[in-house]
Amino acid sequence: MKEKRKYRNVEILLRIVTAIILIQTLHFKFSGHPQAIHIFSTIGMEPWGRYGVGAIELIAGILFFLPSYWKFASLITAGLMIGAVGFHLFTPLGVEVVVDGISDDGQLFTMAVVALVLSAILIYRANFPQLYREYFKNRMR
Repeated sequence: MKEKRKYRNVEILLRIVTAIILIQTLHFKFSGHPQAIHIFSTIGMEPWGRYGVGAIELIAGILFFLPSYWKFASLITAGLMIGAVGFHLFTPLGVEVVVDGISDDGQLFTMAVVALVLSAILIYRANFPQLYREYFKNRMR
């Protein structure tokens, strides 16, 4: 079996799971859910940050389903999730988000870490260093 074809189903599964993580949170961001408002107020990015991050997540979620663009979606997702994990760890937001006495038990943090790990695996699978070498090799001709 060819090396490229060997892990294709796993790659597709990783893309789908990552896209689902991104897309399933959009309802909360765009509808003004109290938890989303609390999160973005805590980090000083309400409302523009909530809508902006939601729009970027929507774009990345869609790109995961397009064969030619999933590599860029994995880069976008990694950047977003590095930011999300950083905000959870290094701001008053914390790993466990508590709004009006109701805790998410770290679920948002866990989903951010899972999306970050999956996007990192996809970046590795995309072989970006080779893509850059080929790009610059073609530009030099």
